[in-house]
Amino acid sequence: MATPILKWAGGKRQILDAIYDRFPRSYDRYHEPFLGGGALFFDLAPEDGTVNDTNPRLVNFYRQVRDSPNRLVAHLESFADPEADPTSDEPFADVDRKGKPIENYYYQKRAQFNRRPAGEAFDPVEEAALLCYLNRTGYNGLYRENRSGRFNVPIGRYADPDWVRDDAIRAASRVLADVEVRNEDFEYVLDAAEPGDLVYFDPPYEPMSPTASFTEYSASGFGRDDQDRLLDAAAALDDAGVDVILSNSGVLAERYERRGFDVALVGAARAINSDADNRDEVDELVATNVPSEKRTER
Repeated sequence: MATPILKWAGGKRQILDAIYDRFPRSYDRYHEPFLGGGALFFDLAPEDGTVNDTNPRLVNFYRQVRDSPNRLVAHLESFADPEADPTSDEPFADVDRKGKPIENYYYQKRAQFNRRPAGEAFDPVEEAALLCYLNRTGYNGLYRENRSGRFNVPIGRYADPDWVRDDAIRAASRVLADVEVRNEDFEYVLDAAEPGDLVYFDPPYEPMSPTASFTEYSASGFGRDDQDRLLDAAAALDDAGVDVILSNSGVLAERYERRGFDVALVGAARAINSDADNRDEVDELVATNVPSEKRTER
């Protein structure tokens, strides 16, 4: 059984039962246009379909997990404790690109990870390993980019961080083996999905309040217009005979209901938040076009 390798904001492990309760009894191919940490995908382990994310470094990570698990694990095994001294014979041993002193090994690896947005050459397997390392040793498991696309999460404080993730990577590699991993806008699924397929949408969430932001995990963001496009895409798939399940912030419940989707609100605690004291339970919606009489019997 595969489990998520990365910590990722908005992970669905807490509400998997609510999602599975809305699955059709049978379907053909499976598509997940917002893969993120992949809690549902890895638990489901579909035999055919597509997964997608707009974050190119996350997509590269999953492609390396699928295609080069041995090399990926070897890179991870070579990394040192995040609070160790920088490695003197590697780039950014003293200062980063802006001339700021490198305090420890974590910040050296963070600077190396940001080769892609800086326009520098990079090795895809090394980049994937760095993503996993920083994800497991950075502050609160956050993934955050600035406007230039550079990962900017500070070091975390962990007694014994586990960044190698050997077993999880090899199990995930087997699940990804027969699945197409894409790096496109979510609307690709309008062409990829056929009648009888199942699509699960788990987008960056609509903020719960004017000051909240659930969409800062990539430089491009995911705004109100994108939420409107997503709802239109879900309705188009419904018209085309494709089964659709969506999760999103509870504030959008009425909008999904007006478009004909069956909507339920479920409570879920925020496992990742930049404020460790602000991880209260929030309402999430699970919406579907699958009629109750055609759903999985559990």
